[in-house]
Amino acid sequence: MKQLEYLIAEKLLKVKAIKLQPNNPFTWASGWKSPIYCDNRKTLSYPEIRNFIKIELARIVREKFDEATVIAGVATGAIAQGAMVAEELGLPFIYVRSKPKDHGLENLIEGDLPPRSKVLVIEDLISTGGSSLKAVEAIRNDGSDVIGMLAIFSYGFAVAEKQMRDAKVECVTLSNYDAILNVALETDYIAESELKTLQEWRHNPSKWQPSVK
Repeated sequence: MKQLEYLIAEKLLKVKAIKLQPNNPFTWASGWKSPIYCDNRKTLSYPEIRNFIKIELARIVREKFDEATVIAGVATGAIAQGAMVAEELGLPFIYVRSKPKDHGLENLIEGDLPPRSKVLVIEDLISTGGSSLKAVEAIRNDGSDVIGMLAIFSYGFAVAEKQMRDAKVECVTLSNYDAILNVALETDYIAESELKTLQEWRHNPSKWQPSVK
Protein backbone atom coordinates (compact mmCIF):
# COMPACT_ATOMS: atom_id res chain seq x y z
CA MET A 1 0.00 0.00 0.00
CA LYS A 2 1.25 3.48 -0.84
CA GLN A 3 2.36 5.74 1.97
CA LEU A 4 -0.14 8.40 2.98
CA GLU A 5 2.04 11.30 1.77
CA TYR A 6 1.97 9.89 -1.77
CA LEU A 7 -1.77 9.16 -1.71
CA ILE A 8 -2.47 12.74 -0.64
CA ALA A 9 -0.04 14.08 -3.25
CA GLU A 10 -1.89 12.16 -5.99
CA LYS A 11 -5.23 13.57 -4.88
CA LEU A 12 -3.97 17.17 -4.65
CA LEU A 13 -2.48 17.00 -8.13
CA LYS A 14 -5.56 15.29 -9.56
CA VAL A 15 -7.95 18.12 -8.60
CA LYS A 16 -5.37 20.84 -9.29
CA ALA A 17 -5.21 21.88 -5.63
CA ILE A 18 -1.50 21.90 -6.42
CA LYS A 19 -0.16 23.06 -9.77
CA LEU A 20 3.44 22.79 -10.99
CA GLN A 21 4.65 25.19 -13.69
CA PRO A 22 8.47 25.37 -13.60
CA ASN A 23 8.60 27.07 -17.01
CA ASN A 24 5.74 29.48 -16.35
CA PRO A 25 6.02 30.35 -12.64
CA PHE A 26 3.42 31.93 -10.43
CA THR A 27 3.91 35.15 -8.47
CA TRP A 28 2.94 34.89 -4.81
CA ALA A 29 1.47 37.77 -2.80
CA SER A 30 4.91 38.17 -1.21
CA GLY A 31 6.38 38.84 -4.65
CA TRP A 32 8.24 35.53 -4.73
CA LYS A 33 8.38 33.71 -8.05
CA SER A 34 7.28 30.12 -7.61
CA PRO A 35 6.97 27.05 -9.86
CA ILE A 36 4.25 25.69 -7.57
CA TYR A 37 0.87 26.98 -6.45
CA CYS A 38 -1.21 25.40 -3.71
CA ASP A 39 -4.88 26.01 -2.91
CA ASN A 40 -6.16 23.17 -0.76
CA ARG A 41 -9.62 24.73 -0.56
CA LYS A 42 -10.23 23.05 -3.93
CA THR A 43 -10.40 19.70 -2.14
CA LEU A 44 -13.62 20.84 -0.44
CA SER A 45 -15.43 20.55 -3.79
CA TYR A 46 -14.68 16.82 -4.02
CA PRO A 47 -16.56 14.85 -1.33
CA GLU A 48 -14.41 11.70 -1.57
CA ILE A 49 -11.14 13.62 -1.23
CA ARG A 50 -12.59 15.99 1.38
CA ASN A 51 -13.69 13.01 3.49
CA PHE A 52 -10.37 11.20 3.05
CA ILE A 53 -8.44 14.24 4.29
CA LYS A 54 -10.82 14.68 7.23
CA ILE A 55 -10.48 11.04 8.30
CA GLU A 56 -6.67 11.07 8.06
CA LEU A 57 -6.36 14.32 10.01
CA ALA A 58 -8.69 12.96 12.71
CA ARG A 59 -6.75 9.69 12.84
CA ILE A 60 -3.48 11.52 13.49
CA VAL A 61 -5.11 13.60 16.23
CA ARG A 62 -6.24 10.38 17.94
CA GLU A 63 -2.83 8.73 17.54
CA LYS A 64 -0.47 11.63 18.33
CA PHE A 65 -2.49 14.36 20.03
CA ASP A 66 -5.19 12.51 21.92
CA GLU A 67 -5.04 14.97 24.84
CA ALA A 68 -6.57 17.68 22.61
CA THR A 69 -9.69 19.27 24.09
CA VAL A 70 -10.26 21.87 21.33
CA ILE A 71 -9.60 21.94 17.56
CA ALA A 72 -8.61 25.30 16.04
CA GLY A 73 -8.65 26.17 12.35
CA VAL A 74 -6.50 28.95 10.93
CA ALA A 75 -8.53 31.41 8.84
CA THR A 76 -9.46 31.24 6.18
CA GLY A 77 -8.06 28.20 4.43
CA ALA A 78 -8.34 25.74 7.32
CA ILE A 79 -11.69 26.74 8.81
CA ALA A 80 -13.65 24.09 6.91
CA GLN A 81 -11.11 21.31 7.45
CA GLY A 82 -10.78 22.17 11.12
CA ALA A 83 -14.53 22.16 11.65
CA MET A 84 -14.86 18.77 9.93
CA VAL A 85 -12.09 17.27 12.06
CA ALA A 86 -13.70 18.65 15.24
CA GLU A 87 -17.02 17.11 14.17
CA GLU A 88 -15.36 13.76 13.49
CA LEU A 89 -13.74 13.79 16.94
CA GLY A 90 -16.69 15.26 18.80
CA LEU A 91 -14.58 18.18 20.04
CA PRO A 92 -15.26 21.93 20.31
CA PHE A 93 -14.08 24.07 17.39
CA ILE A 94 -12.69 27.60 17.19
CA TYR A 95 -10.93 29.51 14.46
CA VAL A 96 -8.23 32.15 14.56
CA ARG A 97 -8.33 35.22 12.34
CA SER A 98 -5.21 36.68 10.72
CA LYS A 99 -6.08 39.97 12.43
CA PRO A 100 -8.83 41.10 14.82
CA LYS A 101 -12.23 41.95 13.42
CA ASP A 102 -12.51 45.70 12.78
CA HIS A 103 -15.99 45.98 14.30
CA GLY A 104 -18.18 44.51 17.01
CA LEU A 105 -16.16 42.66 19.66
CA GLU A 106 -13.00 42.87 17.52
CA ASN A 107 -12.35 39.17 18.08
CA LEU A 108 -9.14 37.49 17.00
CA ILE A 109 -10.36 34.08 18.14
CA GLU A 110 -13.87 33.11 17.09
CA GLY A 111 -15.77 30.64 19.28
CA ASP A 112 -15.54 29.76 22.96
CA LEU A 113 -12.05 28.86 24.14
CA PRO A 114 -12.03 27.93 27.84
CA PRO A 115 -8.85 28.90 29.74
CA ARG A 116 -6.12 26.25 29.88
CA SER A 117 -7.57 24.30 26.96
CA LYS A 118 -5.28 21.89 25.08
CA VAL A 119 -5.57 23.07 21.48
CA LEU A 120 -4.65 21.23 18.29
CA VAL A 121 -4.24 23.66 15.38
CA ILE A 122 -5.31 22.64 11.86
CA GLU A 123 -3.70 24.34 8.84
CA ASP A 124 -4.27 23.73 5.15
CA LEU A 125 -0.75 24.75 4.13
CA ILE A 126 2.59 25.45 5.83
CA SER A 127 4.63 27.96 3.84
CA THR A 128 7.14 30.03 5.83
CA GLY A 129 5.22 29.26 9.01
CA GLY A 130 4.62 32.91 9.90
CA SER A 131 0.82 33.03 9.69
CA SER A 132 0.48 29.62 11.33
CA LEU A 133 2.56 30.70 14.31
CA LYS A 134 0.58 33.92 14.69
CA ALA A 135 -2.44 31.70 15.35
CA VAL A 136 -0.41 29.73 17.90
CA GLU A 137 0.63 32.96 19.60
CA ALA A 138 -2.97 34.19 19.76
CA ILE A 139 -4.12 30.95 21.41
CA ARG A 140 -1.26 31.00 23.92
CA ASN A 141 -1.88 34.66 24.73
CA ASP A 142 -5.49 33.75 25.44
CA GLY A 143 -4.37 31.36 28.18
CA SER A 144 -4.45 27.99 26.44
CA ASP A 145 -1.80 25.46 25.43
CA VAL A 146 -1.08 24.53 21.81
CA ILE A 147 -0.18 20.85 21.81
CA GLY A 148 0.62 20.64 18.11
CA MET A 149 -0.24 21.54 14.55
CA LEU A 150 -1.59 19.41 11.69
CA ALA A 151 -1.52 20.51 8.05
CA ILE A 152 -2.50 19.00 4.72
CA PHE A 153 0.69 20.09 2.95
CA SER A 154 4.05 21.74 3.58
CA TYR A 155 6.65 23.12 1.21
CA GLY A 156 9.30 21.99 3.69
CA PHE A 157 11.11 25.32 3.85
CA ALA A 158 14.00 25.35 6.32
CA VAL A 159 12.78 28.68 7.72
CA ALA A 160 9.40 27.14 8.60
CA GLU A 161 10.98 24.13 10.29
CA LYS A 162 13.25 26.41 12.34
CA GLN A 163 10.37 28.67 13.37
CA MET A 164 8.31 25.67 14.49
CA ARG A 165 11.21 24.36 16.56
CA ASP A 166 11.87 27.76 18.10
CA ALA A 167 8.18 28.11 19.00
CA LYS A 168 8.14 24.55 20.39
CA VAL A 169 5.31 23.46 18.11
CA GLU A 170 5.22 19.88 16.89
CA CYS A 171 4.02 20.03 13.29
CA VAL A 172 2.77 17.03 11.31
CA THR A 173 1.66 17.15 7.68
CA LEU A 174 -0.26 14.69 5.50
CA SER A 175 1.96 15.37 2.50
CA ASN A 176 4.97 17.43 1.48
CA TYR A 177 6.91 18.91 -1.41
CA ASP A 178 9.16 15.86 -1.93
CA ALA A 179 6.13 13.59 -2.22
CA ILE A 180 4.54 15.95 -4.76
CA LEU A 181 7.69 15.91 -6.90
CA ASN A 182 7.95 12.12 -6.75
CA VAL A 183 4.32 11.61 -7.77
CA ALA A 184 4.52 14.30 -10.46
CA LEU A 185 7.59 12.62 -11.96
CA GLU A 186 6.08 9.12 -11.82
CA THR A 187 2.88 10.26 -13.53
CA ASP A 188 4.66 12.35 -16.19
CA TYR A 189 3.12 15.54 -14.80
CA ILE A 190 6.66 16.90 -14.98
CA ALA A 191 9.67 15.83 -17.01
CA GLU A 192 12.96 14.68 -15.51
CA SER A 193 14.55 17.84 -16.94
CA GLU A 194 12.21 20.01 -14.84
CA LEU A 195 12.99 18.29 -11.55
CA LYS A 196 16.23 20.19 -10.87
CA THR A 197 14.47 23.56 -11.25
CA LEU A 198 11.76 22.50 -8.81
CA GLN A 199 14.32 21.30 -6.28
CA GLU A 200 16.41 24.48 -6.58
CA TRP A 201 13.39 26.67 -5.88
CA ARG A 202 12.66 24.99 -2.54
CA HIS A 203 16.22 25.58 -1.30
CA ASN A 204 16.10 29.36 -1.84
CA PRO A 205 12.54 30.40 -2.70
CA SER A 206 12.89 34.11 -1.95
CA LYS A 207 15.78 34.53 -4.41
CA TRP A 208 14.80 31.98 -7.05
CA GLN A 209 14.27 33.16 -10.61
CA PRO A 210 13.05 31.04 -13.52
CA SER A 211 15.56 30.14 -16.19
CA VAL A 212 15.41 32.37 -19.25
CA LYS A 213 14.69 30.30 -22.33
